[in-house]
Amino acid sequence: MTIHKEGYTSLAICILFIFVINALVHFYYPDAQVLRWVIYIFSFLLFFIVLQFFRSPYLQINAEETQVLCPADGKVVVIEETEETEFLKDRRIQISVFMSPVNVHINRNPISGVIKYFKYHPGKYLVAWHPKSSTENERTTVVTENSEGTAVLFRQIAGALARRIVWYVNEGDKVEQGQQFGFIKFGSRVDIFLPLNSSINVELGQKVKGGRTVLAELPSVGTYVEDIPEDMEIADPLHPVEKVLSDEHGEPTMIIEHDVEKQPAKKTVNKAPRKKAPAKKPVAKAKNNKPEGDDKNN
Repeated sequence: MTIHKEGYTSLAICILFIFVINALVHFYYPDAQVLRWVIYIFSFLLFFIVLQFFRSPYLQINAEETQVLCPADGKVVVIEETEETEFLKDRRIQISVFMSPVNVHINRNPISGVIKYFKYHPGKYLVAWHPKSSTENERTTVVTENSEGTAVLFRQIAGALARRIVWYVNEGDKVEQGQQFGFIKFGSRVDIFLPLNSSINVELGQKVKGGRTVLAELPSVGTYVEDIPEDMEIADPLHPVEKVLSDEHGEPTMIIEHDVEKQPAKKTVNKAPRKKAPAKKPVAKAKNNKPEGDDKNN
């Protein structure tokens, strides 16, 4: 357990205030024992509240791709299906967690991934449980996309008492599940928007812990192949597979499978056999029976 860096200034101001008020009481009312004890008790309670508000517990988090961790300590005040109109532009399941002044106000990344969208919105300071606080109060909007392309949107929302929102992330950053992404001082609310086919693990009114409570399970491609037998072989299309079979005579036969694209078989047309033409009879040349001498005499 340590003190969060956002609390250093507040703790210093608190200690200075306690010192001044006790000094004034001792100086102006040295004989007022009851008043002095009242101031002692008040000083102790004030210091304790501020100290525990800025406490930073140590957490060991094992990141899970399909799990959505709670981003903050508090109480679940909203679980409903709603329309997300700022970035996702579709129907989502909204889970809202209200943080009282006695809760740890560290905000943690619900999933691992890359921040696709970030925006700060100045606004009003309605009470955190007001229905319009999610869209009208001062807030930040963060969208993180995991390695499977599933996007989760979450918001830091300032309340009537919390007048300062702190964030440590920007668009394009790669974040880890459970890592701190921000801090809200003195009471606030966090909204998270999940896909409709997510499996919700919490109930309305349930107390949750940031970085420890699993709010939901995201849909994943991996969930559809969990029941494959361990001994099942899956062929690799990039490498030929050699299989040795035995024929009826006990001799090994080698079969090699290659990744060759099958081409459609050509249609063969049965043609009638051509008839051979009859052989031509040789034509005999006429012989010249005249004697050679006749030509000369003529």
